Amino acid sequence: MGRDAREDKCHSLSHTVQGLTLGESYVFRIRAENIHGASREGQESEPFIFSEQEESFTPTFPPRVVTLEPEEHFKGQYDILEELGKGRYGVVHKVRERRTGQRFAAKFVRCIKSKDREKVQEEVDIMNLLRHPKLLQLAAAFDGPREIVMIMEYISGGELFERVVADDFTLTEKDCILFMSQICEGVEYMHENYVVHLDLKPENIMCYTRTSHQIKLIDFGLAQKLDPSTPVRVLFGTPEFIPPEIINYEPIGVESDMWSVGVVCYVLLSGLSPFMGDNDAETFANITRADYDFDDEAFDAISQEAKDFIRALLIKGKEERLTASECLQHAWLAQHHDNMSCVKLSTDKLKKFIIRRKWQ
Repeated sequence: MGRDAREDKCHSLSHTVQGLTLGESYVFRIRAENIHGASREGQESEPFIFSEQEESFTPTFPPRVVTLEPEEHFKGQYDILEELGKGRYGVVHKVRERRTGQRFAAKFVRCIKSKDREKVQEEVDIMNLLRHPKLLQLAAAFDGPREIVMIMEYISGGELFERVVADDFTLTEKDCILFMSQICEGVEYMHENYVVHLDLKPENIMCYTRTSHQIKLIDFGLAQKLDPSTPVRVLFGTPEFIPPEIINYEPIGVESDMWSVGVVCYVLLSGLSPFMGDNDAETFANITRADYDFDDEAFDAISQEAKDFIRALLIKGKEERLTASECLQHAWLAQHHDNMSCVKLSTDKLKKFIIRRKWQ
């Protein structure tokens, strides 16, 4: 602390600052520059002490069963810090628990109608079931007259796809194996508890920290608890990632998530969206035909085992897809670390994919 310096420039949405001194405290500001000039500097960050990052996962708080508390308790226990993001549901802020100083993410969900409140309660109930290190954990929830505040663990690493296209990251097939294995571990736990996520996509896969290879699955707003004896049909999801049975309004199952896992894997390895058409109707037609290929040059550097893994997931008949447990036993994910390919993969197409998704 105590001196100002222009530290670095980057062209992607995330960046790791090099050359920091262990144990030293830093604050950062960010500004944008383009051919028209530079923006004003952003808000100063909280002080950051550079320390060695542990690669192993450490829970930030003990598991707890969350019930809705009065909103007044939230106001008395937490300080609201900077905004982390916003969407159709509301806004997410970083918050600080006054008693411990611990940071959390608080999702403020607008609840004007009773059905909105019921939907958030369903999300709370589902998150209470999901006690796994690869799944985002819920710490508390507070009920107000116009909104519900969900307090969740704070994940500082950003979206996985933005991490792997950063200027300082070299993506290899070995990295993809490590990431996909963790995704399948989290999905396996959900499915063992008869929970289907129904919105597995790049934006819902987060890195635990900026330097760790640990990931977490987030956003259980569309997740459902399944009863094996009761068929469930839905008409929602993200067009590029939904399986044929949703488009055809057929019963879904835990297998529906596995299609999305296959799409995520395809995009991660190649930067290409396997079923993307010029419009949603064309995309849906490609999905219902399971019409995709590995013809692009991006797959020239990809192993046959990786392609076999994707083929075993992008199958029209959901009962034929690999389960999450079977994925973890597949030759691609189960191979010894020494056999994993460390050939650098181009991320140029993945960068374009991310930019397109941001502007959709």
